[in-house]
Amino acid sequence: MNAPGLTLSAHEASRVSSARAFPYVQGSQAELSPLGWWHRGDAELRRGDAALREALLNVRKSFLLIADDGGFSVTRKDLRESCAHGEDTLAVAAYVPPSHPELLGDAAFMEFLGIRYPCIAGSMAHGISSVEMVESMAAAGMLGFFGAGGETAAKVEQAIDRLSVAPGTRPFGFNFIHSPGEPAMEEALADLYLRRGIRLIEASAFMDITPALVRYRAAGLSEGPDGSITVANRIIAKASRAEVATRFFSPPPQAVLEELVSSGRISEKQKALAAVIPLADALTAEADSGGHTDNRPLVTLLPAMCALRDELQKKFGYRQKLHVGAAGGISTPASAAAAFTMGAAYIMTGSVNQSCIESGTSEAVRDLLSKTRQADITMAPSADMFELGVKIQAIKTGTMFPMRAAKLYQLYQTCASLEEIPPKERETIEKNFFRASFQEVWNQTCEYFLERDPGQIDLAGQNARHKMALLFRYYLGQSARWAILGEPSRQLDYQIWCGPSMGAFNEWVKGSPLEHVKRRKVALVALNLLHGAAVAMRLAHLRSQGIDLFQVGSPRPLEEEQLANYLS
Repeated sequence: MNAPGLTLSAHEASRVSSARAFPYVQGSQAELSPLGWWHRGDAELRRGDAALREALLNVRKSFLLIADDGGFSVTRKDLRESCAHGEDTLAVAAYVPPSHPELLGDAAFMEFLGIRYPCIAGSMAHGISSVEMVESMAAAGMLGFFGAGGETAAKVEQAIDRLSVAPGTRPFGFNFIHSPGEPAMEEALADLYLRRGIRLIEASAFMDITPALVRYRAAGLSEGPDGSITVANRIIAKASRAEVATRFFSPPPQAVLEELVSSGRISEKQKALAAVIPLADALTAEADSGGHTDNRPLVTLLPAMCALRDELQKKFGYRQKLHVGAAGGISTPASAAAAFTMGAAYIMTGSVNQSCIESGTSEAVRDLLSKTRQADITMAPSADMFELGVKIQAIKTGTMFPMRAAKLYQLYQTCASLEEIPPKERETIEKNFFRASFQEVWNQTCEYFLERDPGQIDLAGQNARHKMALLFRYYLGQSARWAILGEPSRQLDYQIWCGPSMGAFNEWVKGSPLEHVKRRKVALVALNLLHGAAVAMRLAHLRSQGIDLFQVGSPRPLEEEQLANYLS
């Protein structure tokens, strides 16, 4: 296996024999004692790049690095077995403890969810986060959320049927996406989840707390004989702004609770219990991600969210522990290790999962994703929050969607109705964007909303600008569908949600088995990220002891069988 960066450079080897540059060698300027000593005859040492690489990759085993004749040797013996300094002894250069992937995050969070590894496959709308993806993550000891956003109630219920009959008690969750312009859709989804006993949801794209979300949480509350609160319905929120995170880590708004009680949707007892617990159990700090995003840098966002968690934990005196995870830009061992080092309870992946064989998108999209570079990404208007000017992050290479979507939003801002659109602009849109007349598209738009939210059609009859927005949203919605279906005649209109992490992932896996799209399995990708993060932390531990191996890249992805050997 090729593992660049794990080989000792000539410069580094020369440092081993230099007392001045090697502070743990007796007589150096630092006057520091070595960690211990090994007798040449007693020590079981292995020398060479292969031995060092194997020791680093075997993350469940500790090892010692021994300064040996201008180079390093490795021994698996414990530091306590070192001998006193004397004739023919070797200095112990560094000690590397085990780095178990299970322990990279928060053990309490994993126990809370019933998972083994601190990695979650986040939801991607229209079933891109498919049933198969959720099942694969669960089988490997992780968690996946089904991408319910944009799907009909019938399709979401089909996914519930499939996941509910899975053997054992493997965890799974469903997405609950904010629909500010269509509250009836949120209420219908809450009804479905409560009726079918869905106990874990991912609340995403929320800008404020809605009655439907509070009802889902409160309806699952009960009090035990000892006065403890049983929380049946759990929420992992996703946010990139402190004000939104504060709402999720606070009890639900009192006004919303009172409204739910007065309408008979929750009981007085549930209102009282909800008032003393946080709305969400955990929150994913969403940095520069695909889809809805504020393009926040993770290195500033995550520490701020962790500090906010600690502040609110203390303010409200919660008995339960609040958890903060990290998402956005996490697609290499280095980025995963950085997230855990900054205090993430778990990592969440998204963009990279689309290129995996279990994703609910087309082969054409997977192939395009596998060629995506970090610079091939841009922002474009969002379909579900079009009127608010909210943008999503998507691929710009190989598609004209971002440019066309931006044009539609520009017309929405400058025109009060469809009739005000200049004739030439209208002709271009009908010919190139819609490939149909405005009337034909409006007929299809009416069919869509009559099934999901008929009130939107009534509102459009009273508001010409709202009608224009619904018509333009038709193109934005269809562009995502064309990509998922792999419609060849619509390739230039593909809307593919993606962050720059996809490009970083492609750079990392180049030359490895995971370079090939058909070999990308979602659980294999996740476990390689966790294993690689554990190796990255071992390398960092060596650097903290003065041993710089001049790593030039992240630990390379491993084959499924190789990885299983190191994780068993």
